[in-house]
Amino acid sequence: MNIRFDGKRALVTGAGRGIGRGIVKKLAECGAECLALSKTPENLESLKNEMPEIQTIMVDLADWTATRHALENVGKIDLLVNNAAIMIMSPFLETAKDDLDKVLDVNFKAVFNISQIVARGMVERGDGGAIVNVSSILSRRAVRNAASYCSSKGAMDSLTQVMANELGSHKIRVNSVHPHLIPSTEMGNSIAVTLPPGAQEYVLTRTPLGRFPDVEDVVNAVVFLLSDKASSINGIALPIEGGYEAN
Repeated sequence: MNIRFDGKRALVTGAGRGIGRGIVKKLAECGAECLALSKTPENLESLKNEMPEIQTIMVDLADWTATRHALENVGKIDLLVNNAAIMIMSPFLETAKDDLDKVLDVNFKAVFNISQIVARGMVERGDGGAIVNVSSILSRRAVRNAASYCSSKGAMDSLTQVMANELGSHKIRVNSVHPHLIPSTEMGNSIAVTLPPGAQEYVLTRTPLGRFPDVEDVVNAVVFLLSDKASSINGIALPIEGGYEAN
C-alpha cells in the first residue's frame, strides 16, 4: 500500500523522541511538510540534523497560553498527531495535586488546546483533515501506581469520540491508537523497570502474538489512519497490543 502526503502539512507533538519522532520522520518520508513540536531543544536539534526539511517548534505544552502563542502563526495544518505525554508513577492514595495537574496538563488539556487551534483552521478552510490521538491500553486496563496517567488517557478517549462526532460534518476525521507497553521507548522502559519480576513475561503469555509492539507498529497505524486509505474511518480506538485484550 503506497501512502503519500504530498502537498499536506502535518504537526506532531512530542516529536523529539520515541513514537513521535518515528511518526514525524515517516510523514516526511511520505511527502508531508512536517512540523515537529517538543519542549526539549536537544531532541529537536538532533531531529533537525537528521532531517533538515522538518520544521521544529519548541514549547512546553503544559503552558496553555505559550502553546497558543507558539501556534498562532503556524499556518495551514492538514494532519495532526497528538502524541506528547508524560507519566508520573505513584500510588493512588499518595498522588499529589501538583503531579496530577502536570499529567493532565500535558496528556489531556494540551490535546484539547492544540486540537481546537488546528481544527478551527480546518473548519475555516473547508478542506477537512485528519487527527490521531495517541492513547494507551492503560486507558482501559488499569495498572497500579498510574492513576493519573490512566485517567488522562481515559479523558483523551472521550475527547476523541466527541471530536469525531462534532467535526465529522466538516470532513475532519478523528481517531485514536492504543499501544501496549513498548519497552524500547523511554516511557515504556520507565514502566517496565517498576514491574515486579516476571510481570513482563506473564503479560506476554496473555498476548497471542507473543511480543510487545515496537515504535514502527504504532507509526504504521498512525500513518494509515491519517491517510486517504482510511477515509471512512472516524471515531475508532485502534488497539496495538498483539491481541492482548482479546485474550
